[in-house]
Amino acid sequence: MISDLNLLAVAATFVVTSLLLWLLNPLAHRFDLLDHPAGGRKDHHAPTPVIGGLAVFLGFVLAFFAVDRFSESMLAFIAASLLLVITGLFDDKHDLRWYWRILVQVVASLIIIYWGGVRVEQLGPLFGVGNGTLGVLSVPFTVFATVGLINAVNMIDGADGLAGLLSLAALLMLAAAAVYAGNVQLASRVLMLAGALSGFLVWNVRLPWRPRAHAFLGNAGSAFLGLVIAWVSFRLTQNPGHPVNPVLALWLLPIPVMDCLVLIVRRLREKRSPFAAGRDHIHHIMADAGFGPTRSALWLAVFSLGCGFVAGQAMRMQIPNPVLLAAFVSLCAAWLWLSSDRVRAVAFFAWLRRSPRAVALQGESAEE
Repeated sequence: MISDLNLLAVAATFVVTSLLLWLLNPLAHRFDLLDHPAGGRKDHHAPTPVIGGLAVFLGFVLAFFAVDRFSESMLAFIAASLLLVITGLFDDKHDLRWYWRILVQVVASLIIIYWGGVRVEQLGPLFGVGNGTLGVLSVPFTVFATVGLINAVNMIDGADGLAGLLSLAALLMLAAAAVYAGNVQLASRVLMLAGALSGFLVWNVRLPWRPRAHAFLGNAGSAFLGLVIAWVSFRLTQNPGHPVNPVLALWLLPIPVMDCLVLIVRRLREKRSPFAAGRDHIHHIMADAGFGPTRSALWLAVFSLGCGFVAGQAMRMQIPNPVLLAAFVSLCAAWLWLSSDRVRAVAFFAWLRRSPRAVALQGESAEE
């Protein structure tokens, strides 16, 4: 079981991260680490600090240093994370071109592979045949998966609390899977990361007495969280001592992965860059259907937790891996069909919410 010391470290990480956000706030204004409202996709009305990722990273490292030792794998993870956080802060301030961000993400992936010794070497009986050993494809697949997860989290970070709550749900499910597999050490580290992220969410989630977020993750934060989820998933599914089936990883972060894949397919069909800005993410459609940012984030986080629970139970019942993979592909296909017609997608979420405003918006879209 997880020790009292580790549970205390989780609480300490929560407190330290919250305090760091308060302490870093003046520096964010001084160095213009702010997201300025510019209309269009942005719905905040005041310059907002983008220091959430820096605070989460520092909060975790400080708490981890106090209770645990730095192995080679952890040092590599922290070095790769630091690279992404620094680049993300620079990107938040100067708006880097997408290919420079991808290059840095590839370098971070190679750090955890060659220094940290963490990579995807087998996919399990994903297609019903053998163990799916990757061999020489291990490194390129690991890089592809890591960069993909980083950008999936980045793309979903478009509403207050959304990326944070979805990542928190994923981390809690990964911790539960680690405990179930007997990997208590990894579970403790994941819970510390969850504690740091929770400390950020205190500043990021809209509440009845606080109508706007006081801090954003920024590109530094979304990149860090994407790396965190990739690193934990690889550690969990590629550990022969505590094996967890790799296909489970798809079901622990279903919304960002599904939304990212479908968005790429749809934009390529429209001959647009997958990295172009736009209001075609799931949270934008939910906003048109009358969902506020907090309600959207909570609904999608609950859906993610439900997906993870069902997938976990299916694995306990020894449902074949190809069936679980086919189910995830079917989920993506269903979202592609639904979101290909915005009026239809808005109507679906309006039905879920039964909002008069959403029905009115649907009528206006139909008239156009």
